[in-house]
Amino acid sequence: MSRPRFLPDNFTLSLITTVVIASLLPCRGGVAVAFNGLTTIAIALLFFLHGAKLSSEAIVAGATHWRLHLLVFCSTFIMFPLIGLALQPIFAPLITPALYAGVLFLCVLPSTVQSSIAFTSIARGNVSAAVCSASASSLIGIFLTPLIASLIVETQGSAHTSVLESMGNIVLQLLVPFVAGHLARRWIGSWIERNKSVLRFVDQGSILLVVYVAFSEAVVEGLWHHMTLTSLLLLAVVCGVLLTIALVITSVAAKQFGFNKADQITIIFCGSKKSLASGIPMAKVIFASNAVGAVVLPLMLFHQIQLMTCAVLAQRWGARADAGNAKLAPSPRA
Repeated sequence: MSRPRFLPDNFTLSLITTVVIASLLPCRGGVAVAFNGLTTIAIALLFFLHGAKLSSEAIVAGATHWRLHLLVFCSTFIMFPLIGLALQPIFAPLITPALYAGVLFLCVLPSTVQSSIAFTSIARGNVSAAVCSASASSLIGIFLTPLIASLIVETQGSAHTSVLESMGNIVLQLLVPFVAGHLARRWIGSWIERNKSVLRFVDQGSILLVVYVAFSEAVVEGLWHHMTLTSLLLLAVVCGVLLTIALVITSVAAKQFGFNKADQITIIFCGSKKSLASGIPMAKVIFASNAVGAVVLPLMLFHQIQLMTCAVLAQRWGARADAGNAKLAPSPRA
């Protein structure tokens, strides 16, 4: 029996199920403390395995394409925050301050890695540049995200830590395991390549674990008592508008700067997406535990909207590229 086209992917269904479980059966007390410790270990393992997965050759392969990487960097860490601030007077009064703080937080996050590369490949874009650009975005985001967040996200609900302390915590919990994994690649890299399902399990499992703990604490603090269905629908509209503006700007900018079609595709996908895998762990470090649930909710909605939208675009552009290549191919002799 084929899967219905309207049904979300398994991971999205797992996210929804996790939120429902956390809403009905939130962890409390000592159980919550134990789960918090477990999430810290899971996140460190996640970034360790990502470090082991990324090859030095992949970094070097796209590193010389500096104009493309600069444009993606500007889109990720300058364009998005400016859009979020520009939309604030329009949408902030319509949703709760905590939710719009989450919108601003997603605006300062790095680009996603796996899906940016996957969609670039499907659309016949510059894959090596996508690998380099998205990976560099994740590393730079470890330092820039808490810095920019301190400038544009309201301090309400923050963990009352300084920028340097937030950056230090992120470096310790995310960057150190990542670097350790990359250094260990010479010994475990081939095993990682043969067992990609392990990385996927740790990747998705750690996110689900953090989401459960975050929403448990938010539910205990009364998250759903202060949020209406209208707020959620308006939040989805905000995320849709944000993504649409980002896609249009990156598309126009890539054309105006004279990039070829393959590079344009890479810029659009890497410059318009935000990382759930990096965002949720960062939110756990930057914000107070009782605020993380509301902060990551916009990111979860944006993540699903960007996946559905970019999947359609990637399939369409890939089909066009294949059709064009077929026309250019010499016809076989009779």
